[in-house]
Amino acid sequence: MKEDKNGVIERLLEAPYHIIDFLSRRVPVDSEGQFFAVEKFFRAERGDELRKRFADILLKLNCYYSFEVFADYSDEGIKDPAPEELSALVEGNEFALNVLIASDDALITLDTDDTNMTVYNASDEMLDLLESLASACGMFLWR
Repeated sequence: MKEDKNGVIERLLEAPYHIIDFLSRRVPVDSEGQFFAVEKFFRAERGDELRKRFADILLKLNCYYSFEVFADYSDEGIKDPAPEELSALVEGNEFALNVLIASDDALITLDTDDTNMTVYNASDEMLDLLESLASACGMFLWR
């Protein structure tokens, strides 16, 4: 039996993941730094800039991989949205987004007001590409 899109997304949300973030690695729980204050600042003061970076990464990724974008307001996905449409969805920051890359059985999620994207079940090849795309946009990919 063929798995429906919601089932695929739910399954992939349980898979190993990587993070595309403005920070180069996970902040330890016992860190003496100001993670929450800095994250709050980035959301409030640099949120638009971060969303543009996320849009750039996804736009460039779509040159290499076909994908379908699901916004949390609809069960209908948008297969390879026009660049303007994808950019507007990401930069608009109105909806949580699930980007399903069926050919690689991978998923990228971006929630509203997040300062990172989560990449689930990506192949080594896709992770290498995402790492270079993230780096070119001033972002980092980490486990």
